[in-house]
Amino acid sequence: MLESLTLLLGLQLAGEVLVRLLGLPLPGPVVGMVLLFLVLAALGRVPAPLEQTARGLLQHLSLLFVPAGVGVISYLPLVASEWLPIGVALVGSTLITIAVTGLIMSRLGRGTEEERADDR
Repeated sequence: MLESLTLLLGLQLAGEVLVRLLGLPLPGPVVGMVLLFLVLAALGRVPAPLEQTARGLLQHLSLLFVPAGVGVISYLPLVASEWLPIGVALVGSTLITIAVTGLIMSRLGRGTEEERADDR
């Protein structure tokens, strides 16, 4: 488990370093996640210890939201004064996400004529 956590944190650190060196407009952890995807794609599988560590992290995922919740409470006066832009951003991003997901699913669900003919 320690090796898997080291791998995950190392890739996050690598993502942070790449973002700072290249001046990318992305969060370092997102670049680290892309690096993790590339490593796993190159391996062609997820190693068992990494899968076990990931399952453990996912089981306790709600605990990772505590610092964010504390941050929101700490800045509650700022959030209260900027409620309209925050609300528009939340509603707008949710609607855009639903629309894009629907478009992608409808395109992927169509398939080719041959695939549909095979299903009949």
